Amino acid sequence: MNATPIRGATHAALITAPGSGHGKSLVTAALARLHRKAGRRVRVFKHGPDYLDPMVLEVASGAPVYQLHAWMTGEAECRWRLAEAAMEADLILVEGSMGLFDGEPSSADLAILAGLPALPIIDAAGMGQTFGAMAQGLANYHPELAIHEVIANRIGSPGHGRLLAGSMPEGLSLLGAIPRSDAMRIPDRHLGLVQAGELEGLDQQLDAAAEVLREAGLDRLPAAVTLEAERPAPPPRLLEGRRIAVARDAAFAFLYRANLDLLVAMGAELAFFSPLADAELPACDALWLPGGYPELHAARLAANVSMRAAIRAHHAAGKPILAECGGLMACAETLVDGDGQAHDMLGLLSGEAKMVGKLSALGLQSLTTDCGELRGHTYHHSTLTTEAVPWARSRRMAGSPGEAIYRQGSLTASYFHGYFPSAPALTAALFAGEPIHPASVED
Repeated sequence: MNATPIRGATHAALITAPGSGHGKSLVTAALARLHRKAGRRVRVFKHGPDYLDPMVLEVASGAPVYQLHAWMTGEAECRWRLAEAAMEADLILVEGSMGLFDGEPSSADLAILAGLPALPIIDAAGMGQTFGAMAQGLANYHPELAIHEVIANRIGSPGHGRLLAGSMPEGLSLLGAIPRSDAMRIPDRHLGLVQAGELEGLDQQLDAAAEVLREAGLDRLPAAVTLEAERPAPPPRLLEGRRIAVARDAAFAFLYRANLDLLVAMGAELAFFSPLADAELPACDALWLPGGYPELHAARLAANVSMRAAIRAHHAAGKPILAECGGLMACAETLVDGDGQAHDMLGLLSGEAKMVGKLSALGLQSLTTDCGELRGHTYHHSTLTTEAVPWARSRRMAGSPGEAIYRQGSLTASYFHGYFPSAPALTAALFAGEPIHPASVED
């Protein structure tokens, strides 16, 4: 079946910064809420492999948030999702990752690929006329990247804002200057922002943040763009009639919407459940334990004896289980939390998962098999000590070996997070329990 051309025109910008910590996540969320409150249809996307920012952005915009990344999701998918959103939205915002030019591919690469103007946010605290020099440097660094305006964040006074506006070089203007405000802060923890569902009063805070931006003059729409792409043909229905139980609660919440969409498009029925609160698994043919924060809820997971027994019975019956990162930790015999307390886990994989208080692995990786190449990433603050021999290893983008992937009976477990649409046939094989032959561990 041939792809269908699509085309849409709307206002759009990639919200970025010189680096992490300039406030782009909350400014993006506040902009989405500001324009939504004005009656506009807003769609927000996130550059790169991120689970936590999209949770807040979905609350802010009232619409689904998808990841965009030229390598992980693919260039064609980036164009397609943006063009499809442009057909219905009054405004598209894409939150960048890290600094504008950081990473390979970078947020700037996405903006150039899609034809989006970049709108940098610069933390102006303790900065005067150097603000203009920084803005000019970002705007002139890449000849194909369009930057016409910048936003100043965390200014100290109206006079400070006027000073920054006066520092702008020819061809650039200050869209707005955001004062310091408690409404513009969201707490974080070791993997990023605190999950949206755990933030009490998030809606009220987003309303307050939107008002801060409105008073700073940021209620004006960015430039209009026309976005074109080809809508892909639907995937083959390789999971027709299969029911997949998906863990989803405060301990297991790292779920790409695109992954869920693909499973459904391939014919699967999804049954969500909570390993923390439910006593039994829903009736299912396969089980997915995604990433999350099992270390913060390890005592409750250990105490839910009936759920642990149900998952072990599922495994003993030879039914497929996919366990990613936090899911892998839950499948170990023991989980040692950040306080050094050991908790009994599922015991489907020998050994101990232990929080180590620092970043253990970070980066884009892929798994190559005879069923396709599954792309994704890794990001964790724990280690696994096990006697199990890896079935395969993912590969870093640079080509060196990445995360170990274990297969114990019907269980496939790894710290690697996969982006399912990059390899539909491999994804289907994992959940259908079909044979998969990976590239060798040493290759």
